[in-house]
Amino acid sequence: MVLGLPMPSTKQQEVLLRSLILSLICVVAFSTRLFSVLRYESIIHEFDPWFNFRATKVLVERGSYEFWNWFDGRSWYPLGRIVGGTVYPGIMYTAATMYHALHALGFNVDIRDVCVLTAPIFSGLTALAAYALTQSVADSSAGLLAAVFISIVPGYISRSVAGSYDNEGVAITALLVTFWLFVRAVQTGSLLASLLATLSYLYMVAAWGGYIFIINLVPLYVLVMLAAGRYSRRLYIAYNTFYVLGTLLSMQIRFVGFNAVQSSEHLGAFGVFGLINLYAAVGWVRSFTSERVFRAVGRLLVLTALVIAGVAAFFGTVTGFIGPWTGRFYSLLDPTYASKNIPIIASVSEHQPTAWGSYFFDLHALTFLTPVGLYFCFRKPTDENLFIIVYGAFAIYFSGVMVRLMLVLAPVAAILSAIGVSATLSTYMRVLRAPPAEVIAAIAACEPSAAPAQEDDSASAGVSPASSTSPPSGLRHRGTGGGAQAASSTSTTSTAGVSSKRSKAASSQARRRRGAEDSSSRPSPPSLASLPPVTHRRDVAAIMVLGTLLLLVLYVRHCVWVTSEAYSSPSVVLSARGRDGERIFFDDFREAYYWLRQNTPEDAKVMSWWDYGYQLSGMANRTTIVDNNTWNNSHIATVGRAMNAPEPQAYAIARKLDVDYVLVIFGGVVGYSSDDINKFLWMVRIPGSVDPSVHERNYLSDVGSYVVDSRAGKALKQSLLYKLCYYRFDEMMTVGGQEAGFDRVRNTMVGVKDIKLKYFEEAFTSENWIVRLYRVKKADDMGWM
Repeated sequence: MVLGLPMPSTKQQEVLLRSLILSLICVVAFSTRLFSVLRYESIIHEFDPWFNFRATKVLVERGSYEFWNWFDGRSWYPLGRIVGGTVYPGIMYTAATMYHALHALGFNVDIRDVCVLTAPIFSGLTALAAYALTQSVADSSAGLLAAVFISIVPGYISRSVAGSYDNEGVAITALLVTFWLFVRAVQTGSLLASLLATLSYLYMVAAWGGYIFIINLVPLYVLVMLAAGRYSRRLYIAYNTFYVLGTLLSMQIRFVGFNAVQSSEHLGAFGVFGLINLYAAVGWVRSFTSERVFRAVGRLLVLTALVIAGVAAFFGTVTGFIGPWTGRFYSLLDPTYASKNIPIIASVSEHQPTAWGSYFFDLHALTFLTPVGLYFCFRKPTDENLFIIVYGAFAIYFSGVMVRLMLVLAPVAAILSAIGVSATLSTYMRVLRAPPAEVIAAIAACEPSAAPAQEDDSASAGVSPASSTSPPSGLRHRGTGGGAQAASSTSTTSTAGVSSKRSKAASSQARRRRGAEDSSSRPSPPSLASLPPVTHRRDVAAIMVLGTLLLLVLYVRHCVWVTSEAYSSPSVVLSARGRDGERIFFDDFREAYYWLRQNTPEDAKVMSWWDYGYQLSGMANRTTIVDNNTWNNSHIATVGRAMNAPEPQAYAIARKLDVDYVLVIFGGVVGYSSDDINKFLWMVRIPGSVDPSVHERNYLSDVGSYVVDSRAGKALKQSLLYKLCYYRFDEMMTVGGQEAGFDRVRNTMVGVKDIKLKYFEEAFTSENWIVRLYRVKKADDMGWM
């Protein structure tokens, strides 16, 4: 007793310590994501977050009604965009709610700072959700490890650093919470847990289009459960509640609407909904009919259901009620589909297939530990383990098809790795903690030495060993009384003493079976008997424990380095290391956008490739022709055609679109590889999917390669983009020992020097030549009027 207060019990101490560890994990998860704020400033990153930030400002300043009815005339000129019906509003409402709550509490914060810190705040909640899900599948030790792993894993940090105000920053939290509540519903059959899972799913639908992963993974899990013979009322209640309420609630999001019941991506969930109800109906009929009647009625039910489903699918497809598969969904099933049919999807870097190196870069040690966790889950499959197995298997596949879906793999990789590490360490730590004599005794106790004794007892009682009803090792029993009843069904002629011994043996066997059933609800570590010989077990255990701890230390070091160097640099501010090791910053994007905002009319129209549309609208506050929403393929193709066409033809397209300025990104001076020259072939392929007169081979060299030197294709040298990027470039000395006009990205001399422009004139070039702006000449400027 301290200061007159009673000492907490051991259980209370465990809860307190666990809560303290989780709190520290949340703090680590939040603080790890602040490198960009400390190194640069509080700024929005990348491209899509700029639209989300702009939309959030509209929601905060004008209110919800104006937000839902917002028509954005400054984008997709002259078409415009209806924002309220084409956006996932979850992250906007989340930030707006936090903003109003902080102001109500007296904290006068700026909406930009709230948006910048939204993803780091939710990263702590994600760690808690990972702990809850892993604890439901395994135990609290594995749950704590999962929280630690996911709090710093680069695959998740890449979308949740400060300033990454994108949908995934809050959606991954909703993903894990939905899975946790659904698993709880399957465990307990609780209607409340199912209801809470649907509410979490609603938030997921409102936040990110990746909700499609949930509405297809959960039905797949139900199918696996039915195929494995693990159907139960708990599963029936959990899935039916989740599907019906989840579908109704998701239809309240305007961007989803009736797609929740009409699109092909949702039909699998509906089919499983019908299947599980048919399965339940067949079981209900079987409960009160004979076998002969059941077969006839069951066959009739199945055939009727198949006919109805086939007729409904046929008429739904013919009438157009059921929508076709989307291009992105086809790309998941066939990785080559987008490149062959929809180049606008293939042009997005995050839609490319994942390179092997990305797994080690974004997961590091989890790449090796995930199979270990899968092994322990397969070793003792339970309802909860099967869900993690299905989740892990499909996440691994989809992450290989599309690099963006590494984000979906990272949480389950952390969970499976935590299960594997927890089970492995618990096994070998038990060996290290026990003295050698106790280890030998424990191993001896694990040996199957009870069989001879049982045989002797059976012989003394006049009962043959074949009459034993002990179940085979490894079988999972759903009840606990069967073995005891079988053990007690002996001959009535036995003596009272023998019956008493047999009764004690039966009760002992029943207790052992009940203990096995309790332990089968979570992955079990390997038995001590499976370890190497006794003389080397402690050495092996010490090596395994130290090796695992070393791997985890390297994992933490790698995660911190990747977060600091790779994922904490906003795309609008570039940085590099000089020869002396000092960090050099390139602020050309903000410099150019500021010039646009200050030196052009408010109604000026700027044409650029679609990658920069959101930044132009957010930072320069100028009207754009296309942006990152990519909803109109033909409009993007028109801009691409203007970029790949000769100057006179490009000028005609620009005048038709009422363009005032053209913006291009060029990295040949400083070595910035993500410039428009490297994206040029997409400006050919996308228009080529609309205009058959555009052929990629015209822009390649004689040997079919894409080069910018003297061997470049004639169409490339004459294209508007080539001229705007390399205009006056022959005046620049970029590398010592090379002539003027040496491209540091392509590592070659530019093919055309002394470029002349007739219809466009240079308006602004940033300090490092990364952003270049050209004014479109009017008719009177060229003496036509």
